[in-house]
Formats: sequence, structure tokens, C-alpha cells
Amino acid sequence: MGKVGKSGPARGEERKEASGRESLKAALGRVPVVAAVDLGASKVACFIMKADGVRRVDRTLTTTGVGYVQSRGVRGGTIVNLDEASEAIAQAVERAENVAGVSVQGVTVSTAGGQLASHRVSSRVSLSGRPIGDQDLIRAIQAALAQVKLPGRRAAHILPIAWQVDGQGGVRDPRAMFGRSLGVELLVVSINEAVFQTLGACVERAHLQFEGVVAAPFVSALAALEEDEMDLGSVCIDMGGGSTSAAVFNHGSLVHVESIPVGGQHVTADIARGLSTSIAGAERIKTLHGSAIASANEDREMIEAPPRGDDPGAGPVIAPRSLLKGIIAPRVEETLELLRDRLKASGAPVEPGAGLVLTGGASQLAGVREVAVRVFDRPVRLGRPRRVPHLADAASGPAFCAAAGILHRAAFGPREAVSAKALASSKIRREPLDPGANPVARAAAWLRENL
Repeated sequence: MGKVGKSGPARGEERKEASGRESLKAALGRVPVVAAVDLGASKVACFIMKADGVRRVDRTLTTTGVGYVQSRGVRGGTIVNLDEASEAIAQAVERAENVAGVSVQGVTVSTAGGQLASHRVSSRVSLSGRPIGDQDLIRAIQAALAQVKLPGRRAAHILPIAWQVDGQGGVRDPRAMFGRSLGVELLVVSINEAVFQTLGACVERAHLQFEGVVAAPFVSALAALEEDEMDLGSVCIDMGGGSTSAAVFNHGSLVHVESIPVGGQHVTADIARGLSTSIAGAERIKTLHGSAIASANEDREMIEAPPRGDDPGAGPVIAPRSLLKGIIAPRVEETLELLRDRLKASGAPVEPGAGLVLTGGASQLAGVREVAVRVFDRPVRLGRPRRVPHLADAASGPAFCAAAGILHRAAFGPREAVSAKALASSKIRREPLDPGANPVARAAAWLRENL
């Protein structure tokens, strides 16, 4: 006997069910990705990494897509044109998506603007006779966060620096230990609330989910510093187009963040004024001939710059290369001296033998390392994204440390008392950080997952 054929409605239901299964399958098969956007005054870069791009054996990363465009709408580390900045973000993400062959839903943004500042708070709680457990750690963190008052500012990072058991410091994980008291020291890195809101609005205008903001010097350090540099003490200086910022590490932890609104674009503007040329011409001269230290025959070597304006009869500006060095060197030296003085005034615990690592696009200017050695009187090296071995030459320089560092942070930590996503999840609010708000309640989940 032949098989009885299904009726029209039954076949329709079957097709609908099969279609539903395919949609569910496609949704479940969607590749989870981490997307990092470095929003700078000179460029906007996007790095994309899939979950299988993390190799925990040798702690290396593999990015599946990289895209970058010239920055627009950003000046001095601050967004000055929302439409232009959001368009630049969208273009950088789209270029990275095309290379990776995936679709990005949300991004984490790094910035050195927003008047970055760090605050250290500590607390101590009493213990019972039981071994130290998660609840004791939560109580210590909550007691420290209760002291945080940041009117008009938003916390970007809340990082445990060290734990203490009965006053004994340097404890990495106090769980299962015994004692009468438990202490914790937290570093709270904060950003101006208005800048935070603007960043969120800019990302959302690019049709992306805003998953949090991170401090550029912090994530640049994660990409550029070696483990022993963090343990022995080091200062990572991120020299961007609109700002110069620093992250101080000691005993493996971030202990201070500093930022000043002076960067590579100020050097370009100085050249444009000094040589009466255009900004574009000054940038080109800086890249090709610029140096912060003297070189041989610089008095006899002449450089040409395009004239400012559109007068067809105006000839090129011709000047000795020594004049260019005389413009660049004072600005670079002044910027580094200002940062050095700010670090001293802050009381940041910079170890006597701590070295300096330079990152950011402005650090690639010839002679900057030598000037930094003279200003800080410390060993200085140029940092690059480490442990991302496959990056193309164009995206493997000091200018891409921040974007690579966001991926390092997502893959390997460091542990944070409250995640950046949790800090950003409460719908962009105007009031100061409330220690009793949702993020603190999530401290328990963080402890269980990370400690």
C-alpha cells in the first residue's frame, strides 16, 4: 500500500517548523565575538576576536578582523562632533567586520580623554573563626566601595590592588586562610560623567551596543608590558594625538592612572604655526622629517612645506631642518615634564627601579625615547602589542596597543571587582556612583567566577 500524502496545511506547518528550527540553529551558531574600539584623536581602530582566538597555553591572541580609519569629530581626547565621531566608529567596525566575516553587536571603547583620574580606597572587616570565604571578600569590597563618592563622575574600573589578612599585605587570594581581620585596597579609575554619556550616545548612534569604557593607558599597558615589568614596577605612557596618559603598575597591579590633555596633535599645530603651513602639511613634515633630538647636518638640510591657504602664486615654505627640531623638541619635553610632575604630585607609588614603556602613535616620533630618558632619568623602551603574533605590520605598532589591550583584558583579566559592562549597564545615569547600586550586588558573581 502506498504512503498517504500529507495535506496542504500539514505540509505548511512542517515547513514553518523547519524554518523555525533553521532560524534557531542560525541564532545558536552565531559566533560570539569581542570587539574593541580605540577612539583616538588621530585614528579610530577596531579589533575583533572570536572565542577560539584565545590560547591559554602561551597566553596569545588571534584577531579575526582589524579595521582603522582617520579619526573625525574628536579633538584633544574629547568628542566635538557626535555625527562625525559615530560615523568614524561605524566605518572602522565595518572594515573589521568585512575582514573577520562576522557581525558585531556591541563594542568596548578605550579613551584617554574624559579627565581620567584614579582614587585609592581601603577597608577592613572583622572575621570569625571560620576560614575566609566569598562572603567575607564581598563584605570587604562593599565596605571599601561605601567610601567612594564621585559626584559628576563614573567609575570605569574598580580593581583590587591587594588583600591583607591580620595586617599582612601582599595576599593575592585570601580564601581559606584564617585570621581576625581582612583588609582590601581598591583602585577606582573614573571618567567624567558627561564624557561617558557622550561616548555611549556616540556608539549607539553607530548602531552598536555600548558595552563599557576603559582607560587607554591601562589597556595599552596590558598589551605592551611583560609580566615581570608589572611585578617589579613599571610606568606605561600612552602618547596619543589628543592626550598623554600614564598607567603605573606595582606588584602586578595597576596602582595609579594619570592623564594630561596634550598630545601629538599639539606638536603638529606648533609646526603649522611655526612654518606657516597647513595642518596636513605639518603632519606630513612631522612624519617624514620630524625629530625631537639634534641630527648631523640639520642646519644645512632644508625642508619644504606647502603654503597655507590657496594662493596659486605662493611658493612652498623652505626652512632648515634645525628649525623643525627647535619646534618639536620643546613641546615633547614640556609634555613629558608635565606628566612627570603630575605623577610626583599624586604620590603614585613609582618604584625607584621602575622602567618606562612608551605606547601610542606619538611615541613613534624620532627622538621621543631619548627625551623620555632625559626627563624621567629611567630606562625607556618602545612598546608594541605583545602576544598577538599574526598582526600585520600596519597594525602591530605602538599606536595599536590600546585596541589589542582590550582583547587581552577580555581574555586574561585582570580581575575587577565590578565589570565594565556592569558599570555601564545601568542606563547612563547622571547621579554620582552609588555604592548600593546594582554593580555592587554583582560582586558576588565576580568573586565566584574569578577568584
